[in-house]
Amino acid sequence: MAEKKKSASKGTVTVRQIRSANRKPEIQAATLRGLGLGKIRRTRTLEDTPSVRGMINSIKHLVEIVEEKK
Repeated sequence: MAEKKKSASKGTVTVRQIRSANRKPEIQAATLRGLGLGKIRRTRTLEDTPSVRGMINSIKHLVEIVEEKK
C-alpha cells in the first residue's frame, strides 16, 4: 500500500472567539470547545486542515480569523 505523506507546509490559521455560545445550540458550543475556545477574545493557532476549516465555517458567527500563515 502507498503511504500518505504528511505535508509540512500546510500552514496555520489563528482564530479568535468574538461572541458567546450562550443561547446557541449545544453543537455550536461543542465545536467551540473542539477548537480550544470557550471564552470571548481567546485565540488559538490551529493547523490549517479541511476539518478545522469546516469547524470554523460552522460557527463563523461566533469566531473571526485573525491571521493565516502558509
